[in-house]
Amino acid sequence: MWRIEGARITAGLARAYGDFGLAEDAAQEALAQALVQWPVDGEPRNPAAWLTAVAKRRAVDTLRRGSGLDERYASLAGGLTSLHDDGADARAHDLVGDDVLRLVFIACHPVLGREAQVALTLRVVGGLTSEEIARLFLLPVATVQQRIVRAKKTLAAARVPFESPEPAEWPARLGAVLAVLYLVFTEGYSATSGERWMRPELANEALRLGRVLAGLVPREPEVHALVALMELQAARFPARSAADGSPVLLADQDRRRWDRAQLGRGRASLARADETARRRGRGRGPYALQAAIAECHAVAADVADTDWERIVLLYEALGAVAPSPVVELNKAVAVSMAVGPASALRLVDELAATGALAGSYLVPSVRGELLAQLGRAEEARSELVTAAGLVGNERARSVLLGKAAALPSA
Repeated sequence: MWRIEGARITAGLARAYGDFGLAEDAAQEALAQALVQWPVDGEPRNPAAWLTAVAKRRAVDTLRRGSGLDERYASLAGGLTSLHDDGADARAHDLVGDDVLRLVFIACHPVLGREAQVALTLRVVGGLTSEEIARLFLLPVATVQQRIVRAKKTLAAARVPFESPEPAEWPARLGAVLAVLYLVFTEGYSATSGERWMRPELANEALRLGRVLAGLVPREPEVHALVALMELQAARFPARSAADGSPVLLADQDRRRWDRAQLGRGRASLARADETARRRGRGRGPYALQAAIAECHAVAADVADTDWERIVLLYEALGAVAPSPVVELNKAVAVSMAVGPASALRLVDELAATGALAGSYLVPSVRGELLAQLGRAEEARSELVTAAGLVGNERARSVLLGKAAALPSA
């Protein structure tokens, strides 16, 4: 509940008070009070309203302790009323029309660098902890914390208005907005930490925001492509975990449980992205290419039926327009299915030699899989155990250790 409502509460407070830090602190304090009070008194009938009321009181208390109280109250009077009234008047002329998406646009202000935009939005909108964000980007926690603090100070120093940007300003922020939405979705698709394999509520909120965004900028092909990608991946949710919550990997999933209606919506969004790009004289961008890869899985009857050669080509195209070590690693996995594990292992070893993804479980987990397919059980076991020691998610760790244990002994 907090993953979604926390963002909405923070967004409403930020709009009312015009202060990112104050809004986030007040919302967090409300959550802390709920964790103490609810187990004793019981959960309120409307938890979101309870949290909002407490957060507003905390914000006012903070302001009372500050300087220039009278002036601040005068400037905030309208904001308080707006928050109390659910912002109806304020949104009357607001084209974005969604508190959370508005907050994403504000956090993606050009005054911030891309790294700061993403870190701040993942924290405030996605509700991710500094530790979770650090795992996503393979950064020290202290670096992420400093990045978020600096981002808040920069927005305050620049006196960034807490209102929807004009449509003319959207293109400059769109790339960061898309990146953030997909990162939030990714965290919901495969959690970086904790005991849950997935966080569907987080992924579905990112998808909801993507749909709203597609309605706002219907002529942007990559927005439709991102929606397509999220739809196609979210369609697998019913088959991605067992009844006990343990992960079910792609090869073992019962594809009859995939959400066919959602797959249809994803394919339709990808077709719309392609058509929009064609009209604008563009080729497929990074999200369209990833959606096309997801579509290859969507239309295949099983892993053996999948067009792996096409997926390899799509990854090569993706590597050309948006190069990254993760793309290269995923391409290696596709190569292993299309050509064989030996060719894929060479690609992974070349990638590992560059030092890319050092400290991540991704490289040893893929190496372990490939070595196992090549019959090099002891090396495979060592890699899988190493990967298990690096992964932050308990469910993913169990899968890796299970694979290591299942390998034949020498």
